Amino acid sequence: MNTLVNPSALAPSQRGAAAASHDYSLPMPTTEQRALTRAWLWLGLLALVGSGVFSILLVAARTPGINQWLPVADFFRVALVVHVDLSVGVWFAAMAGMLWSLNATPRVESWSWVALGLCGGGTVLMALGAFISPGTPIMANYIPVLEGPMFLAGLVAFAAGFALQVLRALIAAPRLGGMFGGADALRFGLNASAVSAAIALMAFVWSLAVVPTALDGKAYYEILFWGGGHALQFTWTLLMLVGWLWLAQACGARVPLSPRIALLMFALALASVFVTPYAYLAHDVASVEHRNLHTAAMRFGGGVAILPVALAVLLSLLPLRGIEATRRPLRAALVSSMLLFAAGGLIGLLIGGNNVKIPAHYHGCIVGVTLALMGLVYQLLPRLGYGTPQGRLAVAQPYLYGAGQLLHIVGLVWSGGYGVQRKVAGSEQVLRSSAEVAGMGLMGLGGLLAIVGGLLFVVVVVRALRQPGAQLGLQAPA
Repeated sequence: MNTLVNPSALAPSQRGAAAASHDYSLPMPTTEQRALTRAWLWLGLLALVGSGVFSILLVAARTPGINQWLPVADFFRVALVVHVDLSVGVWFAAMAGMLWSLNATPRVESWSWVALGLCGGGTVLMALGAFISPGTPIMANYIPVLEGPMFLAGLVAFAAGFALQVLRALIAAPRLGGMFGGADALRFGLNASAVSAAIALMAFVWSLAVVPTALDGKAYYEILFWGGGHALQFTWTLLMLVGWLWLAQACGARVPLSPRIALLMFALALASVFVTPYAYLAHDVASVEHRNLHTAAMRFGGGVAILPVALAVLLSLLPLRGIEATRRPLRAALVSSMLLFAAGGLIGLLIGGNNVKIPAHYHGCIVGVTLALMGLVYQLLPRLGYGTPQGRLAVAQPYLYGAGQLLHIVGLVWSGGYGVQRKVAGSEQVLRSSAEVAGMGLMGLGGLLAIVGGLLFVVVVVRALRQPGAQLGLQAPA
């Protein structure tokens, strides 16, 4: 199949049809879709604001004198748990809910409102759990937890809400059009992300049923979240690929990739997630074989699908010159997302041992997804009746956030080369040379710039929320 189209070789009517078929964007939302999409967007923004507050508390927890006023002696790790869960777990889930609401038909719409209420209530309980009987902080992979009753109740409520939203996304998934085009490819990608999320939830429940409760807290939660946490990465990756194609289109680029090939890439990205149930059937959840199978599936499934889409989007961006002011923040988010995700992927090839190269790898990939979602928020705001993000601050924000995170992960890779261990801080790091100190210093500088970039995202979005948007030609419900 020829994936490249030469518009000059087509008749005018054919050129119009070809352009429409390659239009990687979703139509304007209906009134119902708009209300739900806005609500999930607000949850995501509030989660980022909350994570910013906890990042300030992280600094306070390490400040002599001030830390004595905090509720528990080990408040640094308590705040870190909630900061990570808000800035990654709640933010990603809220953005998924936003995009699934935009993609869904009107079926069982009330389920999504209930799901939003559960997720919102769970988020509040998790945040309050840092101050009310937080229990022991456990830095488990994928979902760090506090063993206090309020935090765990919030986590369960949030999980129930997310599960209901996933179920609604599957039931209300739209049919693909007969004249398969770019919008259909994006819809398939969003539907596939809901399928992978459902498999991740199945894995969490399966682990909950079979993981021995006699294990100590760290081992228990590490095993409990391993399978489902890996499966969720397919969900976030699919959302990122949807974001790349949509943002490239919104920048005015013509992606040299047919919608059918794009669908094939989404299918490949989804296919490996079905290794998840096999891993549970074939191996004990506590075995090395079980862990390695999840890791291998994630590496294969992501790499095969991402590279062709990334190359097509990159080729489409190269000819762009002098784009409109309203499109520049979108291009900044897209370019930064692709750069950070590529850096995270390359670092993954360098991992050896239990050192800080591991967090460098997943920080690069996670931030690549985050930047794509930030760009989609910028793209969707005017469609939802808000103002259009533009101006120097809106353009600088993705670059600053991306540059800060790039310095952060470069510092981690540098230090990891000297064997600096992960999940330790302060004197526990045992920095023996000036090179190790320099690497961790670079990591800290990058982290500070990234925090500023994240806060600027909230500032840019709040400015757009306060601006009156254009009159929307909303569609009637289908």
